[in-house]
Amino acid sequence: MKTSQDVPGSPGPTDLKAPGRGYRNIVAGTIGHFVEWYDWYIYGLLAAVFSSQIFPGGDPFASLVAALLTYAVGFVVRPLSGIIISPLADRFGRRLILTLSVSGMALGSLIIGLTPSFATIGYTAPVLFLVARIIQGISAGSEGQSAIAFMVEHAPANRRGLFGSFTNMASGLATLAATGAAAMVTASFAPADLAAFGWRIPFVVGGILGIVGLILRARAQETPEFEAESLVDQKSAAARLVDLVREHPKALLQAAALSAPAVAYYTWATFLPTYAKLTTGRDLSSTLAGSVIGLALLVIIVPACAYLSDRLGRRKIFPIIGAIGMIVLFYPMLLLLNQPGFGVYVLVSASGWVVLGIWQSVYPTIQAELFPASVRVSGIGLAHQIVIAVFGGTAPLIAAAFVGAGQPMLVAVYMIAIVALSLIVYFTLPETGNRGDRATVALADPEVLEGEHLLTCTSPAPGGVKRSH
Repeated sequence: MKTSQDVPGSPGPTDLKAPGRGYRNIVAGTIGHFVEWYDWYIYGLLAAVFSSQIFPGGDPFASLVAALLTYAVGFVVRPLSGIIISPLADRFGRRLILTLSVSGMALGSLIIGLTPSFATIGYTAPVLFLVARIIQGISAGSEGQSAIAFMVEHAPANRRGLFGSFTNMASGLATLAATGAAAMVTASFAPADLAAFGWRIPFVVGGILGIVGLILRARAQETPEFEAESLVDQKSAAARLVDLVREHPKALLQAAALSAPAVAYYTWATFLPTYAKLTTGRDLSSTLAGSVIGLALLVIIVPACAYLSDRLGRRKIFPIIGAIGMIVLFYPMLLLLNQPGFGVYVLVSASGWVVLGIWQSVYPTIQAELFPASVRVSGIGLAHQIVIAVFGGTAPLIAAAFVGAGQPMLVAVYMIAIVALSLIVYFTLPETGNRGDRATVALADPEVLEGEHLLTCTSPAPGGVKRSH
């Protein structure tokens, strides 16, 4: 970072954001985020397989609904975690919260993978699943916004869009890996073996990967903007939350609207294969394989569009075009799914992931740029986690209810309505991209600039930072 307050001859703020340091930390953040969301998504993808083993019910559909209700509990916990823990990331640092979040997600995944069936331990089985989902909900509630801030604050000024997109690229890769793992176990095991133990393998793998994520994040470095801002602002976590609500209500609304299309993301990621199985009788292993092909497009589109946003700007093209694409495509794509054939399913899946990828490419960076560093994690967390709980976590359950009621096309109508409301808010967004070497992530952040000046003036050598309180 370069400010007008640099002291000639001293190691300036640009030293704190040296490319080597930033890129190493981005790798740690990206891999950790991948592990976090692999563990999250695998539950929804395999719910139709393990539901009858863990959740008692009069018929398979009732067991599936119980499994999806437990899945939704994790989303209910997320906003509470986002409200309580996000200000701690603004007060004590992003790295600490990210390390704790990946630990909790790994623990929840291991509990799910190792819990005996209902036939073996009775109601203890669904209770353990509920506990695991609560732990994962707490972890996920603190993960996304902390990771976004961590990525963007470590990014060079002219690469914030690209670096910010790595969170969604990682979640896309995680969805791809989870879908691939689900496809592999459903294709590799006979139905009886799959129900007995095959479905557990992806969860155990996720728990092991979580340990890797924990090691990487424990060795990561804190972000330069947090280091600078924390010298100036010593407010408590609670005081930061009060400041956020009082001073940034418009940014909170805009951040919430940027997250709202997650209703479509979660429907496409965790319920589309089950939707196709329930409505058209397609084999679950083939629909999972088809989703893998579509998800591969998402992983390519997200960083590509984000790269362009650093040159063309963020607001005018990507969230608006992505939202319009969802509104136009969702209904005809689900209608097309009534036609037979594997290729039809791949086309439907891929079309959805293309428009979702355009939206996903820029919204994390825009959210980060809407808030100053002192309340950045709190702002993204409060807006994003409440929206995810209301629309994302309930998306598979509501979709299942529509299908169960004999009205499967209402799934598309529901998604379109939410995205349309979000699109209206997108026209109020400020242009936060295409600003060259802007000194701070936010459009204005005097506390970061003041903190960097203090760091510059009190640093005895380029290799060390002496803080002055």
